[in-house]
Amino acid sequence: MVTAPAPHPAVPARTAHRVVHVEGVEVFYRESLPERPDAPVVLLLHGFPSASHQFRRLMDALGKHYRLVAPDCPGFGHTRAPHDFTYSFDRLADVVEGFTGRLGLTRFAMYLFDFGAPVGFRLALRHPERIAGLVVQNGNAYSEGLSDAARDFTALTPDTPGADQAILDLLTLDATRAQYEGGTVDPELIAPEGWLLDQYFLDLPGRKEAQRALAYDYKSNISAYPAWQAWLREHQPPTLIA
Repeated sequence: MVTAPAPHPAVPARTAHRVVHVEGVEVFYRESLPERPDAPVVLLLHGFPSASHQFRRLMDALGKHYRLVAPDCPGFGHTRAPHDFTYSFDRLADVVEGFTGRLGLTRFAMYLFDFGAPVGFRLALRHPERIAGLVVQNGNAYSEGLSDAARDFTALTPDTPGADQAILDLLTLDATRAQYEGGTVDPELIAPEGWLLDQYFLDLPGRKEAQRALAYDYKSNISAYPAWQAWLREHQPPTLIA
């Protein structure tokens, strides 16, 4: 009896882990090492409460064919910002804009996930010529996409009674775990390393204050929706919405 040879196991793409300095911020990032030097570039922008590690399996799967670049934004992951850094979505976009400049990224698609969407849309408005396409997952540019709970949360101000506690409640291990398991059919398929690593970073000194500032600033994104919508109508980039 002749048996077919066993298939060769798939070998994940190689990924480099690097640091670059932008406006006083030590930006940590992951970058796949594709087989072709002219591979298409995709900028991966992570969400709350995670960091670039959320894309690690995607980079394993696609990094041979695409140059995947995933930075940790200030206030997240391994990136380190000065003590006097102002945490706002405008400032996150400033750093990501400088980051793409330091890496010489002149044309790329963007994967916008959650908090990465308002950062990416700001970058798109500033440099529309750089954007080759979009992948949008859990990112919003329309008020219709906001749930009632999201509307209530984004309306919080520092003067709202109980607002600080509502934000702090989102930064606990139980809440971080729920970000991963909520809505899943089979939670046993969700590895715990993701939420445990996220919580490690959230518990670092100064990180909760950073998240508090970003939570109060989220309303700046909602006010920018009309400008983002106008950009989408004008440029109509190829877009995949997941």
